[in-house]
Amino acid sequence: MTQALFDLDGKVAVVTGGNGGLGLGMAKGLAGAGATIAIAARRRDKAEAALAELEALGARALFVETDVGSRDSCLAMAAAVAERCGRIDILIANAGVARAGRPERMSEEAWRQTIDVNLSGAFFSCQAVHPHLKAAGGGKIVTVGSMTSIFGAAAAADYSASKGGVVQLTKSLAIAWARDNIQVNAILPGWLVTDIVAEAKEKAPGFDDAIVARTPARRWGEPGDLAGIAVFLCSAASNFVTATAIPVDGGYSVM
Repeated sequence: MTQALFDLDGKVAVVTGGNGGLGLGMAKGLAGAGATIAIAARRRDKAEAALAELEALGARALFVETDVGSRDSCLAMAAAVAERCGRIDILIANAGVARAGRPERMSEEAWRQTIDVNLSGAFFSCQAVHPHLKAAGGGKIVTVGSMTSIFGAAAAADYSASKGGVVQLTKSLAIAWARDNIQVNAILPGWLVTDIVAEAKEKAPGFDDAIVARTPARRWGEPGDLAGIAVFLCSAASNFVTATAIPVDGGYSVM
């Protein structure tokens, strides 16, 4: 009975930005639970490597080139996945960008790009899959916020604003689509090791030690640390869980 609650066999999951980092970590979790994975991302070369990793787990996986900042691109992606797989049951709206910079020196272009990808991209992705989830009798949407959804960041005002917006978007969609049997929840990742973070660790002396010292778990997270929560929020185990924002940060955000 318990195993059945987390079984995703026969389900089709779209993971935006699923060709690497946190998105791939979550995609692997869903694949391990039996889901077919549709990677929606811009870079085909990077996606090919991700597809190979997913297929090595025994999963069916496909790639659809997508620009989440474009509503038309998201609609075309959802239509393509539904045509190739017959349905869509799950969306992980993960695609995002991040940069560091003082707000007083931020350009209009940089601000708009972050909002377009992180916030508008999440909305357009959710909007595109909604009719397919509804047609399937219900489904799961997981958005990806950040610790900066909880508190600000002096050197990332655009990112903080976009991720705070993602949480409010999540709550609004959860309310709007509850009667369609669609549960919408957010994950708020903490300090997890990705290519971008690894570069920052190398360039900023003391950064690594400061993060570990503040984290009760006394370690950095890995993309695979998001696999379990992703499976939970995308499975029948969370059918009465919606409009939540769950930190996955080793306790960092409460310190």
